[in-house]
Amino acid sequence: MRIYDIIKKKRDGYELTTEEINFFISGYVSGEITDYQASALLMAIYFKGMTLTETTALTLAVKNSGDTLDFKGVKGIRADKHSTGGVGDKTSLCVMPIVASLGLKVAKMSGRGLGHTGGTVDKLESIPNFKVDLKASDFENIVNEVGVAIIGQTNDIAPADKKLYALRDVTATVDSIPLIASSIMGKKLAVADDVIVLDVKTGSGSFMKSVSESENLAKVMVGIGKNAGKKICALITNMDAPLGNSIGNSLEVIEAVNLLKGSYQSDFYEIVTELATEILTLSGLYSYNQAKSEVKRVIDDGTALNTFKNMVKAQGGDVSVVDDVNNFKKAKYSIEVVSESEGYIYSVDTEKYGLSALTLGAGRNKITDVIDYSAGIILCKKTGNYVHKGDVIATLYTNNKNALKSAKQILLSATKISTEKPQINNIIIKKVY
Repeated sequence: MRIYDIIKKKRDGYELTTEEINFFISGYVSGEITDYQASALLMAIYFKGMTLTETTALTLAVKNSGDTLDFKGVKGIRADKHSTGGVGDKTSLCVMPIVASLGLKVAKMSGRGLGHTGGTVDKLESIPNFKVDLKASDFENIVNEVGVAIIGQTNDIAPADKKLYALRDVTATVDSIPLIASSIMGKKLAVADDVIVLDVKTGSGSFMKSVSESENLAKVMVGIGKNAGKKICALITNMDAPLGNSIGNSLEVIEAVNLLKGSYQSDFYEIVTELATEILTLSGLYSYNQAKSEVKRVIDDGTALNTFKNMVKAQGGDVSVVDDVNNFKKAKYSIEVVSESEGYIYSVDTEKYGLSALTLGAGRNKITDVIDYSAGIILCKKTGNYVHKGDVIATLYTNNKNALKSAKQILLSATKISTEKPQINNIIIKKVY
């Protein structure tokens, strides 16, 4: 078998066999297949696409390229959720303690943020002393005792994905549904979960800008999961506005904690409760209506908050910031962004809102950048709200005074104000089973 023949076959639009895909992945990880050969095949896949059978084979090859975690020591039904990335997306901080409070086990591996989207691990690390690097035995023990633990992804999980993603990033082949799906699901399937719910973002703050693109991606990922024997579904959710009212690591943790304390922030609360309900329903332990009711109960009676606090404590974190969010370290500098005209906030460029937070220090342009955990944005007005000239739209926070001016200009340029009242789209657009 030669990589030349595999490249030519896909270039000409033919379906690759599982053996050919495995040959490519194993050869590329070992270094026997060069970057320029892999680039040629990625470009052929970009233009010619892949069938679900091919994409499943590619996903499993990525999964099997490194370590897999079976978590045999975890007692119970294992559940996970994955978001394709958005601005202000702190749902895992609430969803996972909620479902753990209702009998599921959550052994979750999460990534760090890069660019305008934040990572769950970065948010958790804004809690003083919170440890995201745990020994496998300690990780399993916390999951069994508390119900949930969240750690960072290890370098030994799906190494093929890391190599392929770096190559896709420099060869303009990132936005290919088979390549995106195999990247996400390759890592998800490397961890032996029983139930997976996907949150596929769509709109200006997401990678997939249109509902049709997001639906296609969701269908492929759900199909892969089913082929792998998982209970899986996807929610397509609106990212034409930041989720909730906060962007930035400790600011998002504060908003998540406040939700677990019973603060019903409309769009954020709706997504959190629906994701949790779908996970519980798929598990088979509850009907949809039972799950919906139980999710509300464990928020209202403080059970979910207590589970979150137990996870923080078990992973070395300072629980005092959960008890009183005012104990979080605050940024030295802040500035209010005021409306320059009167009317409705007609639309926002959510990605630019994320870039404004990135400018303040809340994210990283490259993986080695150091994050300012207290930097970010609190939104005072959102799409559909009416504003007068001089009304505060948002407050920016940072420890880098020089970043305030440019971050403010980015946010203002991303906010469209009109005399026309906008139609507000549903936060949950569609479900894919």
